[in-house]
Amino acid sequence: MALTSSVPVTSATLAAPGVRLYYEVRGSGPLLVLVGSPMHTEPFAPLAELLAADHTVLTTDPRGHYGSALDDPDSDSTPDLRAGDLARILRHVDAGPATILGSSGGAITTLALLQSDPELVETAVAHEPPLAELLDDRAEQRVLRADIVATYRRGDEIEAIRKFFASTDMELPEEAFQRMFGDRTPASAAEDRYFYLHELEGTAGWRPDLDALRAVRERLVIGIGQASAGQFCDRTSRALAADLSIEPTPFPGGHVGFVEAPEKFAVRLREVIG
Repeated sequence: MALTSSVPVTSATLAAPGVRLYYEVRGSGPLLVLVGSPMHTEPFAPLAELLAADHTVLTTDPRGHYGSALDDPDSDSTPDLRAGDLARILRHVDAGPATILGSSGGAITTLALLQSDPELVETAVAHEPPLAELLDDRAEQRVLRADIVATYRRGDEIEAIRKFFASTDMELPEEAFQRMFGDRTPASAAEDRYFYLHELEGTAGWRPDLDALRAVRERLVIGIGQASAGQFCDRTSRALAADLSIEPTPFPGGHVGFVEAPEKFAVRLREVIG
């Protein structure tokens, strides 16, 4: 599952209630965790390899995706469940409090972990968490999500994916859309199905405990991509920052800047956490 790398990668699974959790460890030094949802270990690999020069870097497959297979494939994924999974892995690895970079749904997982198990977290970087419930138009957002899920459920999967990308305000040219979704493998279709039917609503509809986060806000960084201005996750991130009286921190690129330019992202992340 791991990409070819000049840094040795150790992969393992850990049993948890209802799921076997897949994770990878590379490098040595202070523990740094890269968390996505539904994004899994592989897209993080270039960034992880760069950071492994001076960190022990942990990446995971979130429950229901790729190596983290569920006993019941139709069970839902929520931020609280994923935070519990991550807490279990961190205690198993036992490398001290972690610095965590969470991206998108993984940023919400990171916030949930910071609420539930703050002793496991030294610094949490929540990069563009899609917290729709913090927006003034949250009622409209609920309607949009319900329509996306209903469209997927009735079998019009490509149209549901189009509606999802439209809801994020991220521009995806038709050529890129077709390259990503025009000829999906059965495995990638299964990943999409799990996200739209069992993960999207529980993630975007999650509301953080703002009082709990205020109590640990000195450990929290809210990251926003410099190319994300005006997009859905820019708005949600700024709403969280305003609620917590935290100044957002800019990062290179857009919503997945660490995939677009991992070298620049690694430099900026080191500045922020170091």
